[in-house]
Amino acid sequence: MVRLLRAHARTLPARRLSSALLAATLWIAALTLMLGVCLAPHAEAADSPEPSALDKIIERGTLKVGTTGDYKPFSYRTDDDRFIGLDPDMAANLAQTLGVTLELVPTSWPTLMQDFQNHRFDIAMSGISVNLDRQKNAWFSTPYQRDGKTPIARCDDQSNYQTLEQIDQPGVRVIVNPGGTNERFARAHLQEATIVDYDDNVTIFDQIVQGKADLMMTDAIETRLQANLHPELCAIHPDQPFNFSEKAVLLPKDMDLKLFVDQWLRQLSESGTFDEQLKHWLEYDWQRQAD
Repeated sequence: MVRLLRAHARTLPARRLSSALLAATLWIAALTLMLGVCLAPHAEAADSPEPSALDKIIERGTLKVGTTGDYKPFSYRTDDDRFIGLDPDMAANLAQTLGVTLELVPTSWPTLMQDFQNHRFDIAMSGISVNLDRQKNAWFSTPYQRDGKTPIARCDDQSNYQTLEQIDQPGVRVIVNPGGTNERFARAHLQEATIVDYDDNVTIFDQIVQGKADLMMTDAIETRLQANLHPELCAIHPDQPFNFSEKAVLLPKDMDLKLFVDQWLRQLSESGTFDEQLKHWLEYDWQRQAD
């Protein structure tokens, strides 16, 4: 550029030469200033990248995990405010692997995503089903359990509720816990049956036993467990659920943290630790705990 200016200057009279050089100098100075302003933030950002969610957890020294405490065998809150179950056990293992302490944060199915977006916890573990609505605002880990919705009803009535067509009839009362995938599945597939909202997911199956509802459609793993806890109830074709779903860890949109959790889950599975923990909580004496 300097050569071009010099060549151009030779063809100009002295007065015009002075004006041209002054204009060129000012133009170059302005261009330099503009480039400096534009590049400075990028250079600064490159020098100090935003720490990942994984880095923040390790630096803080605490892993905050949201859990509902109302979904056996995944998460249950005892009378003395302890969280027990498969997911609190897994959360403790994850915190130990990260070298940090664990803090379990109570949440609920209706408020799960709002609590997550308000940063009340880093991740959530509570037998959470993967669905696309949740994935609009979060990521999920590699699934750790495959499942699907299926009915549970009084054993005397189980032949009446084998299909969605049989269930979706006037007079049939289907109980749901608001805010979760059970309610969403029922409302998506039932037009004639009566949907009964019941807020307490811990005692919801007692409502069926007492005849206040006819059935509930929930994850097959839960129907098996609740049928063991309530001899009056039977899980209806849990090996052939109505749909397909998976359970996973709810994560922020942070690749470093997702890669770490996915690899941790893989090691937990390959070592046999996950199967041992799941078996323990499926066979756990929940009735003794309730007493």
